[in-house]
Amino acid sequence: MQTRVAVMSILLNDCARAGEVNSLLHAYNEYVIGRMGIPYRQKGIYIISVAVDAPPDAISALSGKIGRLSGVSIKTAYSNFVSGDGHEAPC
Repeated sequence: MQTRVAVMSILLNDCARAGEVNSLLHAYNEYVIGRMGIPYRQKGIYIISVAVDAPPDAISALSGKIGRLSGVSIKTAYSNFVSGDGHEAPC
């Protein structure tokens, strides 16, 4: 199975949606490499960055589900690296 590495940037304008976002991230936790959450209290928003290594369909599905939540914005940046194709790149 081919996977891609991507970073999701999530902005919560409505803190009441944090539980829903966390539930979705938990449902896809097998693909999560790491995550970082930053509360920006002065502006009343929360910033979450999530790094994933997943099949493209799973990344799109998670991004779409999060993006449909009101008060939540998401952008996903994909790397050009595709794993599982037999050409793993050394670091």
